[in-house]
Amino acid sequence: MQSSAVTVNEYIEALPEDRKAAMQKLREVINASLPEGFEERISYGMIGWVVPHSTYAPGYHCDPKLPLPFLSIASQKNFIAVYHMGMYASNDLLDWFTAEYPKHVKTRLDMGKSCIRFKKPEAVPFELIGELASKMKVADWIALYEKNLKG
Repeated sequence: MQSSAVTVNEYIEALPEDRKAAMQKLREVINASLPEGFEERISYGMIGWVVPHSTYAPGYHCDPKLPLPFLSIASQKNFIAVYHMGMYASNDLLDWFTAEYPKHVKTRLDMGKSCIRFKKPEAVPFELIGELASKMKVADWIALYEKNLKG
């Protein structure tokens, strides 16, 4: 479900009441944890963090007019989602996350290629998501992105 919100605050305000607190906390944890250089904005109808064109002029290969996406959070119909492109591109980061997850959450990991799904807002492991957000600097993400794009 893509939102038509223009700003991050509009996105949060439009959420169902049972999702607002968890989404706001996710946003705060990610903003506090991400290395310097990523920018928060609405991206693909979600709250996203990107590498701006001022840092990476080529932008996203699928649409170079867009900045390079890195991480997003969204309130979908049946779950809260965290999309982390670094886990999609780095097996080491994915392996770390899947090993750490059971130490923080009792339920089984529900995950796609870059999407982590939480059916219950109270099940979001905020500390773990913050640690995940902190693991990759902008320069590391650009290098990994270019390596995978060319490979």
